[in-house]
Amino acid sequence: MADRPVAIAEKRLMDVKLGELGSWLGARDFTPNGIITAVRRGHDRYFNKYVNVRRGGIGGVAMLLAGYVTLSYIWEYDHIKHDRWRKYH
Repeated sequence: MADRPVAIAEKRLMDVKLGELGSWLGARDFTPNGIITAVRRGHDRYFNKYVNVRRGGIGGVAMLLAGYVTLSYIWEYDHIKHDRWRKYH
């Protein structure tokens, strides 16, 4: 089954071809209510993609652990540096 054609007003900006950009901009709603709706829709998309994650994995825990190890090494670097064995004092 072929995909049905989508109206130009319903396309996202990344899906619009350069020749269709003028008509796509003309179909946008630039009233204050339309701008508020667009900002709200963008916020909802961002929130659902990055904040409201449905399934978690080991990636988030590994990133948190790597950040903790890096940060604690930076905090303790002066002590580690002075405790090294040196040939010449």
